[in-house]
Amino acid sequence: MKLPFTSNGFKRAGKTVAPELGPLEREVMELIWRLPENAGEVSVRDIHLAFGERLAYTTLMTTLDRLHKKGLLDRRRIGRAFVYSPRFSPGEFERGVARDVIDTLLGRGPDGVEPILACIIDAVSERDRALLDELDRLIKEKRRELGREE
Repeated sequence: MKLPFTSNGFKRAGKTVAPELGPLEREVMELIWRLPENAGEVSVRDIHLAFGERLAYTTLMTTLDRLHKKGLLDRRRIGRAFVYSPRFSPGEFERGVARDVIDTLLGRGPDGVEPILACIIDAVSERDRALLDELDRLIKEKRRELGREE
């Protein structure tokens, strides 16, 4: 699943929409993912209270709006306020970031791919031989899968 953002630019169709997450944006996202109440929806007030009112209400309102504009939060209006819900689970978000890092590394041209792959294999094999075997199994599985698609 290709997510509509990248770790270095939240891109859509090759166009940079907004910069990467700042520390407060990341903290707000982690808080939203942890809050079980409200059926996955939170208001600015909910976030303000969860932060112990240590940040200005308007700062949090702006932060939620930015996260919405970056495509990480959905929102809907209830009366005069918005409620926000995450578009992605924490796992989906992390996989999207990891995929972006790998895409960036592999996108350095044909001369850049081989050394990067060799580095990954070296790092994996130094940590765990079983992990290297699992990587080999996944590669073979992907090759079979791609062979069926042709």
